[in-house]
Amino acid sequence: MTVDLAERVFIGLGGNLGDRRATLESALRWMADHPCIDVVQSTPLVETEPWGVADQPRFLNAVAEIRTNLEPGPLLVALQSAERLLGRTPNGLRWGPRTIDLDILLFGTRIIETDALVVPHPCLVGRAFVLEALLSLDSELIHPVSGMPLATYLKDPLTR
Repeated sequence: MTVDLAERVFIGLGGNLGDRRATLESALRWMADHPCIDVVQSTPLVETEPWGVADQPRFLNAVAEIRTNLEPGPLLVALQSAERLLGRTPNGLRWGPRTIDLDILLFGTRIIETDALVVPHPCLVGRAFVLEALLSLDSELIHPVSGMPLATYLKDPLTR
């Protein structure tokens, strides 16, 4: 599918409960089937250590590059709907175990700060596996706030 006037967006996918691989693959299919989303490419799935809360199962993660004509708010609502369809239930524990997490990492070059959504994702530069995945999709990505190449954050941990 080709989405007209599409914005380039990067979505982080992760989960550590249930059949992680099947859930992440279902999330990618859900995005590909959505009439306003075109999945351009995605990274391989990688297993990562829990972040934020250590005492939980390991995560499976990926990043997808999409094109969409949805604005950030409606895209967030759509992704949250997909999370619920794929079995995510609110557990109240920030960074706790979950079947699926779909995060908007970058939305073009936009800087978004609302009660519901902050883009670039606030933890983007602190997670090496996310930076590595993003850079594998586009090695020239720039952080919209700092104006620095994302590769800088990976090479120099002090910039995180």
